[in-house]
Amino acid sequence: MKRRAFVKLLSGATVWSLVEHAQAAERIRRIAILHGGNASDVQAPPAFAAFERGLDELGWSAGRNIAIDRRFAGADPERMRSLAKELVETRPDLIVGHTTPVVAALQRESRTIPIVFVVVSDPVGSGFVASLPRPGGNITGFINLEASLGSKWIELLREIVPQLARPALMFNAETAPHWPYYLQPFEDAARSVALEPVTARVGTTDDIERFMTRFAQAPNGGLVLMPDIFVTRKDNLELIVALAERYRLPTIYPYRYMIKVGGLVSYGIDNFDLWRRAPAYVDRILKGASPAELPVQLPTKFELAVNLKTAKTLGIEIPPTLVARADEVIE
Repeated sequence: MKRRAFVKLLSGATVWSLVEHAQAAERIRRIAILHGGNASDVQAPPAFAAFERGLDELGWSAGRNIAIDRRFAGADPERMRSLAKELVETRPDLIVGHTTPVVAALQRESRTIPIVFVVVSDPVGSGFVASLPRPGGNITGFINLEASLGSKWIELLREIVPQLARPALMFNAETAPHWPYYLQPFEDAARSVALEPVTARVGTTDDIERFMTRFAQAPNGGLVLMPDIFVTRKDNLELIVALAERYRLPTIYPYRYMIKVGGLVSYGIDNFDLWRRAPAYVDRILKGASPAELPVQLPTKFELAVNLKTAKTLGIEIPPTLVARADEVIE
């Protein structure tokens, strides 16, 4: 073979090798996940497992055609903003944002990278989407709870504590910027039955301890935890459960998994269901769909869970009718 022909053939082979390599590289899509809490939080490992299992069922496998970059903000608003900036600068194909303040931070950094949210309460009020049916921008996703649950939590507290006089709603305004979404229905429901609602704003672990210690000194109180990454973070959740036991303070939690670590009663959605459903939108967007055209999805499953062991420790008699309605009872 003449040298010129050989070089030409070799060059052609090299080009095709580069093309094939580029095509293979193009099949690796990059997904970034910004989680509002910590990797050690009770719900984080099973949530990620549900998410990756859903992707796998749709043909997306880590190391084969997707790469997943996880970051954890530790319920720290400043860290949320810093990590959002870092992730956007890596230019992933899609970002999954967990919790309202995380999505707010991501939106400040990008109006073009597709964002799928999970565990966000009020996407319209937060300015993430124009409407639930037609988001209209680069963000869509899955709502965790509805505002009407504020009144449901009051009903549950009254069932558990018939002599209830002071229901309190605990949250951190920085990590739960959606707090008015729940507080107004909560207060309206309390006042409609002549109860005195209490707003429990906390910003530190010490705030939690101070409030619960002071609040428990007066009788006939009951506490509700707002869906908020700060108060439900592992260390704070464990503290709240311990203080509720110490002061025999009936407490309602927003998620079922919190009952398994000693909470008394929970009412809310199946938190992991949002992570199971999110891969469907990730799949559609990676295949060319626009977030602007994908409707925000509402919760589909609400759960009531009761821990009778905790009730006994607190000296509380849970009504049989409430136990009969529960999706899970821990004895």
